[in-house]
Parts: sequence; C-alpha cells; structure tokens
Amino acid sequence: MSVLSSDDLRRLPPAERAELLRELIRLADDDPLAAPHLRLRRRLGLAMLTACCVWLVPWTVMLGFTLPDHSTGGQWRVAWTGFDVGLTLALAATAFAAWRRLQVVVLGQIVCGTLLVCDAWFDMTLSWGSGDFTLSVVTALLGELPLAGLLFYAARHVVLTTVHSMWTREGREGPAPRLRDLGIITAEHRRRRRPPS
Repeated sequence: MSVLSSDDLRRLPPAERAELLRELIRLADDDPLAAPHLRLRRRLGLAMLTACCVWLVPWTVMLGFTLPDHSTGGQWRVAWTGFDVGLTLALAATAFAAWRRLQVVVLGQIVCGTLLVCDAWFDMTLSWGSGDFTLSVVTALLGELPLAGLLFYAARHVVLTTVHSMWTREGREGPAPRLRDLGIITAEHRRRRRPPS
C-alpha cells in the first residue's frame, strides 16, 4: 500500500487535494454521537427536558393565580447583589474567552445575554408602580436589552463562522447549511505536542 507523503500532498493541485479531502471525509463520516451510550444520554436528556416543560405549564398557571400581588420577602439586598456578582463574573469570563479566542465564548455570550434579559425583566416588573419604574425601563431599553441582543447575535456569528470555516477546510462544495438545519458538529481536540527541548 502506497501512502502519500506531505510533500506529495503539497504537489497535488488544489482541486485534487480538495477532492481527496472530501473522499477521506466521506470514508470517515461516522457519527460519533451515534455510539449507544451517547444515544441513551440523548434520550434521557430529551425525556428530562420534555418532562420539565410539561411540569412547568401547570406550575406557571398555578403561580399566576396563587401568588400575592405584593410581597415583603427578606434578603433582597443579598438576592440582587448575588445576581449582579454572578452577572459580573459571567461577563468577565466571556470577555476572557473572547480575548483568548476560545469557542467557549459562545456559552458565555448566551448565558450573559440571558442574565441581562432576566435582569431587565425583574427590574421592570419589581419596580412597577414605584418611582424607580421609569429608570428601570430606560436602563432596560438603552442598556440591558441591546447588550443582550448584541451578545446573542455575536454567539450566532461565532457559530456560523466556525461552521463556515470547517465547511471550507473540509473541501465541501456549495454554501454551508443554515444554522437551524445544521446537526451537532463534533471535532476531536488534539493538543499540540511541545517540541523536545
């Protein structure tokens, strides 16, 4: 069996190299997520999420009818300070991941965007009818919600850029699929070996 060396591969015209790459991908196009233990995890995860959705519908309806309009709960300072500390840490971790150009930035962007939407929601609903309501609406409309939208957009952009990059590097023809049509992509992470000193 003859194996092409790196020099042989470099000498191939780009079109032949791309065709070779496509053929190698077709030959090795096993779905790593099809392993039996991963299929079981997926089924269990889907069952858990479905059960949570089914349970939350009557729970939310019940809360809508039974919760009091006003509450004098304790520890507001701890609750809001803790929330803002968590938001600050999430933003810092996301900034660090963006600075290091790590894929985990997508998770941070989604988490931070979600926390900002929650922050705006609770600020506005809990200040309803008080003197702070106008400030809550202004900070939500000019700060929290636009930043959340920017973070969601950035997360989508990173994912699409990654998909396009993989699509191109694999030598696939035509445009990459739309995000909503794209299956889960897996890739092995190989650590670079340090050259011997």
